[in-house]
Amino acid sequence: MSSSRPPSSIRREASSAAPERDLTKRQYLRFAFYRLDPLWRRLPAEEQISHKRELVETIMSFKRRMLLRPYSLMGTRADAELLLWQISESPTVFQELATAIARTSMGGYLQIAYSYFSQTKRSIYEIRRPLNGHQDQLIVEPTDAKYLFVYPFVKTRDWYQMSLPARQGMIDEHIEVGRRYPSVKLNTTYCFGLDDYEFIVAFETDEPSDFLDLVQDLRETEASRYTKQDTPLFTCLSMRLGEALDALGGAMAFEPVETVEHAISDAVTDVCSLDELPPGSTRVVYHEGRQVALFNVGGQLYAIENRCPHARGPLSEGSVSDSECTVVCPWHYAKFDLKSGRVVDGIASSGVERYAVSVVDGVIQISDAVPAMAGNGIKS
Repeated sequence: MSSSRPPSSIRREASSAAPERDLTKRQYLRFAFYRLDPLWRRLPAEEQISHKRELVETIMSFKRRMLLRPYSLMGTRADAELLLWQISESPTVFQELATAIARTSMGGYLQIAYSYFSQTKRSIYEIRRPLNGHQDQLIVEPTDAKYLFVYPFVKTRDWYQMSLPARQGMIDEHIEVGRRYPSVKLNTTYCFGLDDYEFIVAFETDEPSDFLDLVQDLRETEASRYTKQDTPLFTCLSMRLGEALDALGGAMAFEPVETVEHAISDAVTDVCSLDELPPGSTRVVYHEGRQVALFNVGGQLYAIENRCPHARGPLSEGSVSDSECTVVCPWHYAKFDLKSGRVVDGIASSGVERYAVSVVDGVIQISDAVPAMAGNGIKS
């Protein structure tokens, strides 16, 4: 009797040919676009305020379990008004958050307009020089850019029938066009089998005109011929959660000074043991959904906002001067004082936020931003 199983030698060969897959660092992403039932705006003002505050409290309770960024689409689209950009190591938390929102009083009036689900992975294409300092796409690191442009993306089947070297050549052209616009950061994530699309792309920038010019230039590349779909396209304005909800209309529930980041005033993030950050080293930390650059300069610890306010360059990758206690942005060379966060030289027009640093039982901790003139250095 013949067996349908392949010989063991063939099975071993097939097994050895399979690529190694390391999923340990992959992230899941969800772009949840909501629109508000107009009937909600007819409710009494006191109910509207109560609904908004309940919703903020509910969403904020998930802030330590995922990276979550709110955006408003009021005035940019007619079919969506609010975006919650969610990033997590597990998709389970997305379901839990969606259920929690649906159970709130305001959740009864919020309708999902669009929802995109994707995952990070390393590109199969060689990126010979990292674009804007971002080569490893396993970890999405949202900036504090004012604008986010999101759209689903599908390639034609003809694209996948071409050889990898042929596609690499077109990708090289694509990347070179992107390098003309350092103020625009691209986040590419993958949907194959997870959603109806193949990719979800999210561009972050403070300059919408740069994004417009970038997209127009990309239309002229060879790879553009193989685009099957790249709509709908969402223009999103970064806001604090309370601001984004107040932008929906109805009674104002939050003062302008209220922020998502400071709503939990006792928020503390454990970074690492003191021994893991020796003098001369730097580390990027996520504190309440914000990127913070942590420096050990001659035994003193300093924490500042990681993104340069000029073009969002990563200060954690900049040149540090021990004698001056400064860091220089690697993109356009703005210089910042690590003690105060102030810009001391270069093109940046404003300084960066500083964060309190402490060492408790040998563990470095980051807490909320500190006033501009307060001391920031902690002896290591």
